[in-house]
Amino acid sequence: MPSKVRILVVGLGNMGKSHASAYHRNPGFEIVGLMSRSIKSKPIPDELKGYPLFEDYDEALRVTRPDAVSINSWPNTHAEYAIKALNAGAHVFMEKPLATTIEDAEAVVKLAREKNKKLVLGYILRVHPSWMKFIELGQTLGKPLVMRLNLNQQSGGPTYDWHKNLIDSLIPIVDCGVHYVDVMCQLTGAKPVRVHGIGARLWAEADKPNYGHLHVTFDDGSVGWYEAGWGPMMSEVAYFVKDVVGPKGAVSIVPNPKDHKEGVSDSSDIDQHTKTDAIQYHHAEVAPGDKSFVRKDEIFTMTDEPNHQELCDREQAFFLKAINEDIDLTEQMDAAVNSLRIVLAAEQSINEKRVVELA
Repeated sequence: MPSKVRILVVGLGNMGKSHASAYHRNPGFEIVGLMSRSIKSKPIPDELKGYPLFEDYDEALRVTRPDAVSINSWPNTHAEYAIKALNAGAHVFMEKPLATTIEDAEAVVKLAREKNKKLVLGYILRVHPSWMKFIELGQTLGKPLVMRLNLNQQSGGPTYDWHKNLIDSLIPIVDCGVHYVDVMCQLTGAKPVRVHGIGARLWAEADKPNYGHLHVTFDDGSVGWYEAGWGPMMSEVAYFVKDVVGPKGAVSIVPNPKDHKEGVSDSSDIDQHTKTDAIQYHHAEVAPGDKSFVRKDEIFTMTDEPNHQELCDREQAFFLKAINEDIDLTEQMDAAVNSLRIVLAAEQSINEKRVVELA
C-alpha cells in the first residue's frame, strides 16, 4: 500500500478550507502544515485545528518538506508558489487559474514536466457528473456549435469582500471564465482562433471592469460566449445560463431553484455554481409534412449529485490517484494553458478595444 502523501496546504479561504477538509478526511494524505499570510490571526475550522501553522511560504516548504503542495491562495501568487514547490520536489495541486499570464503558465507546466511531478488544476467541472453528461450530450449535436454560458454573482454579505479582493488579481471573465471556456473546448474539440471581449466598471470599489463578456470563434466554425460579473449591483435574473446548440438540437443545464440559503443570494452561493436540477436535450428533427418535432425533449434528472465539498473530495482523490498511479496529465495541463489563453485574450481585447487573433 502506498505511503501517505505528506501535503502542505496554502491558502485557507473558500476553496482552501474545502480542499484541506478533503485531505484531512482522505486516508491517503497527511497534512503537514497550513499556510497563509495571516493564518495565526484568523479562526481555524475545528477539524483542522492542531496542524502546524505558517505565515511564510518559504519557511513552510523548508520545515515541512512536503511530498505535495496544495495552492489555494490569490491568483497572483499561483505561478510563484508552484515553481517553488516543484523546485522543492513536490507535486502540485493548484486552484484555477494556473497563472495570471500565459508566460508564467507555460513556465509552470514546463517545469512540472522537467521535474516529472504531477500538476493538477482545480477545474472542478471536470469531476462533476452532470457537467460530464452535458459535454457528452453536447458532442452529439453536430457542428458547428453555438455555446452560451454565464455566471454572474451578486456580491453581498460574506462574498462582498471576497469578490472585491479577488478582482485585484483577476477580472471575473478571467477568474471564472477558465472553467467555461474549458467546457467549450471539450465540446468542440477544436482550436480557438479569435477572441473579442467587452467590459464595464460598475463597482466604485473595484479599479478594474467587474463585468465582462467574451466571444470566441473556433476553427470548426463553432462560436461561444461567456458572461461574468461580480458586485452588489449584479442582477439575479438569468445569472445561470448554460446551453449548447447545434444542427441536431440543443442541450441545456437547468439550475435548481429550490435550494436557497438564507442570507446569501443564489448567484453568490458556491453550491449553485455547479449544482443542476436537470439536463434538457432538445431534438431538432421535424416531420416532413407539418414540420412538428419528431421526438419530445428528453429530461435527464440529476439526483443525488455531489455538492461543492464532495466535488473537492473528488478532485483530491484524483490528485492522489495521479501521484500513486503516475497518470499522464499532459492533456489536462495543456487544456489549462489553452483556456487561460482564451480568457486573457478577452481581457486584452477589452483593454485594447480590438479583436484578438490567436496564433
